[in-house]
Amino acid sequence: MPYAQDVDQIASLLKQHPTWNAINPKHAARMRAQNKFKTGLDIAKYTAKIMREDMANYDNDTSQYTQSLGCWHGFIGQQKMLSIKKHFGTTKRRYLYLSGWMVAALRSEFGPLPDQSMHEKTAVSGLIEELYTFLRQADAWELNHLFRALEEAENAGDNAKAEELIKQIDNHETHVVPIIADIDAGFGNAEATYLLAKQMIEAGACCIQIENQVSDEKQCGHQDGKVTVPHADFLSKINAVRLAFLELGVDDGVIVARTDSLGAGLTQKIAVTNEPGDLGDQYNSFIDGEVIEKAEDINNGDVVIKQKGQLVRPKRLASGLFQFKPGTGEDRVVLDCITSLQNGADLLWIETEKPHVGQIAAMVNRIKEVVPDAKLVYNNSPSFNWTLNFRQQVFDAWKEEGKDVSAYDRAKLMSEEYDNTELGQLADEWCRNFQRDGSREAGIFHHLITLPTYHTAALSTDNLAKGYFGDEGMLAYVAGVQRKEIRQGIATVKHQDMAGSNIGDDHKEFFAGEAALKAGGKDNTMNQFG
Repeated sequence: MPYAQDVDQIASLLKQHPTWNAINPKHAARMRAQNKFKTGLDIAKYTAKIMREDMANYDNDTSQYTQSLGCWHGFIGQQKMLSIKKHFGTTKRRYLYLSGWMVAALRSEFGPLPDQSMHEKTAVSGLIEELYTFLRQADAWELNHLFRALEEAENAGDNAKAEELIKQIDNHETHVVPIIADIDAGFGNAEATYLLAKQMIEAGACCIQIENQVSDEKQCGHQDGKVTVPHADFLSKINAVRLAFLELGVDDGVIVARTDSLGAGLTQKIAVTNEPGDLGDQYNSFIDGEVIEKAEDINNGDVVIKQKGQLVRPKRLASGLFQFKPGTGEDRVVLDCITSLQNGADLLWIETEKPHVGQIAAMVNRIKEVVPDAKLVYNNSPSFNWTLNFRQQVFDAWKEEGKDVSAYDRAKLMSEEYDNTELGQLADEWCRNFQRDGSREAGIFHHLITLPTYHTAALSTDNLAKGYFGDEGMLAYVAGVQRKEIRQGIATVKHQDMAGSNIGDDHKEFFAGEAALKAGGKDNTMNQFG
C-alpha cells in the first residue's frame, strides 16, 4: 500500500480508539513500510514467484541467467545485497546461496566439521532465518534514511523534495531475494527430509537443493567416497519436499535435484526391479560384476542380479557397498537428471570435477533430448583450481589446433611466470566468460559460488593481522579498511547506524516523544564520517 494511503488508513483507525491518541499515524505507517515481510512464509511465497519468473525469462533468453554467492552469516548476506544495490541499482537475478559445507564448517555447535551432514540439521533453517532477518533489517535501515530525509523536507516546507522521497519510498526495492538452500541428502529418511524442509520453508526458503547421496554416508561433492542411492529412494525425498511446499501454501516452491553420480563410484543398495528395462533395472545395469556361468558358481553370501539376461555377481567392498562400472558416470548423470525432472524436480545440479563448458554441455544436451527445457544450477566451486583448469584448457585447445605450445609446461601452468603470457591472458578471458558461455551453451540458469565468503573472510583477516601486528600497526586498519570504507561508500563505516542505532533512536521518539534519550546526538563519534 502507498505510504500516504497507509497514513490515512491508520489515522482513520486511530479515530476509532481515542485512548490511542499518542500514536502518530505517520510513525505507524513508517514502521509498517520498514517491515514488509511479517513471516518467513511471506518471504518464501514472494521469492518463489521471482524464481519462477526468472526461470521463464531464461527459457526465452539465456543471457538472463541468475547468480548468487554463498553466505555463512546474516551480516555477510546483508552486506552482499547492499553492495549489489549500490553498484547495480537493483537486486534482480541476484540470489543468496546457503551452503551445507559452510554450515558444517562454521555454524555447528560441535565446532568446525567436514561436509558430511554431521552438523545439527536445525542449523540450516536457523541460518535461513538469520539471513532474512538481516535482509529485512537492510530494508528498514535504507528506508529509515529516506523517512528521515522526508521529515526534513516536510519541516523545511520543500514539497517537491517530499514528493520525490515519497515516490522513492513507495517504489523501494527490497533486499529480500530468493535463497537456494542446501538440505544435503535430506538428513535421514524421507520423513526427516519432510520435517526439515518444512522448517526451512517456514524460515523463508523458496528453493531447496537435495542430492542423491546416501544420507548417512554423505560426502562433499568434491571429495572421494561418494555413495548414491537408487532413484526410487531419491524420488521419495523429492516428493517429501514438494509436499512440504504444498502443505505450507508455497505452491511455486522450487526443487533442485543434485546428482553426484559423475564422481560417485559406489552404491549402498541394489535397486528394486520388477521387469527388464524399468528404472531399477537401469540403475542396476551400471553395477560392476562378473558373469556367473553356472548356478554352482554362486558362493555362500553372494548377491546375484540379472543384467541383460545374464546372472551377475556384483563387486562388493568390505564395507558392503557395491561398485559401479568404470566410465559410466556420465550415463548415470543423464539418467538421474531425466528421472528427477520427470518426477517433480524443477532444476538440476550436476556436480563435476572441473569447470568445463563442453563437458557440462555434452551431458545437458543429452538430457534436453528428453526434457527440452532442462536447466541447471551450477556450482562455480572454490574446490576447482580455476587458474590451472582454464590454462590447461587453453593449452589443450591450442595443441589440438596444431599451435606450438613448447613454451609452456602443462603441469606447471599455475606458475606466476605465465600470468602475462598470451596463454595466461586468454585463459583469464575464458574464465571471465565462463558464466555467459555456460548459460548459453550448457543450460546453466543459475551460477553460484558455494563458499566464497569463507575464503574472503580468511584472506581479509590475514591481510589485516599481518599489518596490524607487524610494522604498520594501526595504519594497517586505517589504510587497509577504514579509509577504503569511507572512499568506497561502504555503509559499515558508520557501524552504529548499520546496526540500527538511528532506527532505535527514531523509535524512542515515537514511543516517548521529547522525553526520548537518544544515542545519535552531537557527541556521537559517528558524526565524524559525515
